[in-house]
Amino acid sequence: MNRRESLTTNLYEKLMNQEGARACKAIDESACREVPGNFFLQIFSQFLTQLGDAVSNPKIVLPWVLESVAAPLYLLGLLVPIRESGSMLPQLVIASYVRRLPIRKWVWVLGSVLQAASIFGIGVVAWLLQGATAGWSIIALLTLFSLSRGLCSVASKDVIGKTIPKKQRGRLSGWSSSAAGLITLALGAMLLIGNSEDLRPAHYGILLAGAGGLWLVAALVYARVKEFPGETDGGANGFVEAMRRLSILRTDKPFRRFVITRALMLCSALTAPYYVVLAQQNLGAPAYLLGLFILASGAAGLVSGPFWGLFADISSRRVLIVSALLTAVLGFIVYAVAQLQAGWLALAWVLPTIYFMLSIAHQGVRIGRKTYVVDLAEGNKRTDYVSVSNTVIGLILLLMGLTGALSTVLDVSEIILLLSCFCLGGSALALTLPEADND
Repeated sequence: MNRRESLTTNLYEKLMNQEGARACKAIDESACREVPGNFFLQIFSQFLTQLGDAVSNPKIVLPWVLESVAAPLYLLGLLVPIRESGSMLPQLVIASYVRRLPIRKWVWVLGSVLQAASIFGIGVVAWLLQGATAGWSIIALLTLFSLSRGLCSVASKDVIGKTIPKKQRGRLSGWSSSAAGLITLALGAMLLIGNSEDLRPAHYGILLAGAGGLWLVAALVYARVKEFPGETDGGANGFVEAMRRLSILRTDKPFRRFVITRALMLCSALTAPYYVVLAQQNLGAPAYLLGLFILASGAAGLVSGPFWGLFADISSRRVLIVSALLTAVLGFIVYAVAQLQAGWLALAWVLPTIYFMLSIAHQGVRIGRKTYVVDLAEGNKRTDYVSVSNTVIGLILLLMGLTGALSTVLDVSEIILLLSCFCLGGSALALTLPEADND
């Protein structure tokens, strides 16, 4: 073992709070020897992509880009559904082809390179184009970005399952989220201190070009992961196998219950834009407001990532219960304040503070469900679980995204209340889930 490997191993053991021989649960001996290096390579690549996500946030940043290029307003409603669902819907078919590959990290690398190209393209559009042409070009590039994200989603969970032992996978996501949150704080502070009203399309173009570069570097880092060949059975015709694989929703009760629970917990993401809208309704749209919300999001990732990651390694099921319950409680509080003390919502610190707590809760839902599905199965069954659940959730997300149409009959606080009730149901259903690591 050379000096660099020794340093990596020592740092890894300190982070995992263990010394000497590592307990490599659910991975083979050859992969066990490479765990420290693979752990840090995957943390760094996840950090880079999560930072890129923060810079190109479809709930905050991309709407500002569309407005800056004078794109049609109706395109704003397409951003989040395309960004999220586009990466999920094709996964059932993608997984059939991924299953044929003994080494799957290159699927992630390809997906990251394509995401970089998409974000670079959005940056060029923001710089050079205007109006409907710019808007529809951004939507098209966001669609490519989202589809490319699906490649990474299917491959990453399988690579994690092959290279990182159980009881350590949650911390992988937790530490990368925390590091990305730290840098996001700096971005929010810059917007808070500066005058974002003076930003021109060229500035957004440069910002997004930088975000694209993050995905490109992430691909280079991830390519260094030492992955050993795995199972390749079941790689038949993609569409036929995809339809056949959906049957696990009928035959696998624990997995079916997890998918329903995850669907109910979508509100942790879907409610976020309504908190921003509620703030704009009460405070207008000053430059500092954007900075405050980005600061809140970054701070939440920084302080909560390691906690949720460690908690998920103890029990990802309990992480889902607690984080979904927190999301629901926050929604109930906002609704009560809006009905009883609406003036409080006009205080500049109130909604960004609640958004900070919502972002903490969403981190928990996100890390909890990722860790749960990875720990629930081994080998190609894990790939099936990831692809089936993501495809089904993508369809449900599109349907739940239509809650925006309720704004014609409900006010924003009532929509938040409705979504929070769904999350409360998800928390209750999570109580009935088995522990993912019960062996």
